[in-house]
Amino acid sequence: MSHASYELKAETRERVGKGSSRELRRNGLIPAVIYGDKQTPISIALSTKEVTQRIHAGGFMTTIATIDVGGEKIRVLPKDYQLDPVRDFTMHVDFLRVSKDSTVTVEVPVHFVNEEKSPGLKIGGVLNIVRHEVEVVVSAEEIPEFLTADLSGLKIGDGIHISDIKLPKGATPVITDRDFTIATIATPAGGVSEAAEEETASE
Repeated sequence: MSHASYELKAETRERVGKGSSRELRRNGLIPAVIYGDKQTPISIALSTKEVTQRIHAGGFMTTIATIDVGGEKIRVLPKDYQLDPVRDFTMHVDFLRVSKDSTVTVEVPVHFVNEEKSPGLKIGGVLNIVRHEVEVVVSAEEIPEFLTADLSGLKIGDGIHISDIKLPKGATPVITDRDFTIATIATPAGGVSEAAEEETASE
């Protein structure tokens, strides 16, 4: 279901601060921090190239990694990263330490399937995506790579809500007070031709 875990080698950082971060970056490393699980945060340095590759490969924020810090293997989930806006390389990563029993809050992408089985889309309706990802609280061991939204049978004016999506075992959406909308099938800007409407009516 989720991306295969991977391992990154890291070194601990003794010096922390602007100057040392610049020096790290010159040496092809980026500063990162591992925090959480009620332990003291650890400042580490990681290979810029390896981390940037992982981010570009997709699923970075939903894949548990193991970071080898001088022989100690720490399981983590990326919580946040900053990219250099100009040169598109990673500047800094925050990792959350996770254990077997950790629950985490992650944004999981939504994949839309069976577009060809939606009568509304067939006659020219438009899939209006309200949420490209959904924030869920889930066991660190059960993070899904994506959620699936099935568009089968949806007509113009229909919508798909969080209740229509199968969440992994034990996962709950962060928003619990309403059955929020993931996407709707909207009328196209030019309207739908009558011929097309009659065609679907007779199906």
